[in-house]
Amino acid sequence: MKRSEKKWMNLMKRLNQSLSSLIVIIFIFLAFLFFFKFQPDYISGKAKVVDGDTIKINGIKIRLSGIDAPELKQRCTWKNGEYYLCGEFSKSFLKFIENEEVKIKCEYSNKDKYGRILGTCYKGKKDINSYMVERGAAVAYKRYSKKYLAQEEFAKKNKLGIWNGDFIRPERWRKKNK
Repeated sequence: MKRSEKKWMNLMKRLNQSLSSLIVIIFIFLAFLFFFKFQPDYISGKAKVVDGDTIKINGIKIRLSGIDAPELKQRCTWKNGEYYLCGEFSKSFLKFIENEEVKIKCEYSNKDKYGRILGTCYKGKKDINSYMVERGAAVAYKRYSKKYLAQEEFAKKNKLGIWNGDFIRPERWRKKNK
């Protein structure tokens, strides 16, 4: 083998080793980004209820992920035929989280199109989102999540909250009342 061929072979060997090292570094970097991008962030503090599916903590709006509560001006009908503002009902139902001594903790990983944090919130170990649907104060937001379907079925079967009468699903009501 000629001397120039040996130099060429050594150069290719070093280049191959450098390329392998670069690929490993890139892989580690991408794994690091992936790990931290998909780790939920947390916000906690005293909560202020905005409506049946939105709260504020430290002045930051948080949309309760996977649920949809009636709008504040939305009218529903109880089983006895009486009208009521079911959005106000949902808002007042959620007010159980407004307690001076209890911090609400929300985990989130993204925001909605309005810039609100989409979060699953907890009062102690109680999943507030789940509780709202299970008690009939909100419905599962099926377009975005299937997480609370069992809770919705429970509320419907037991005629709890808005299921104890007639209502239009909040998403449909918003479309009709734009």
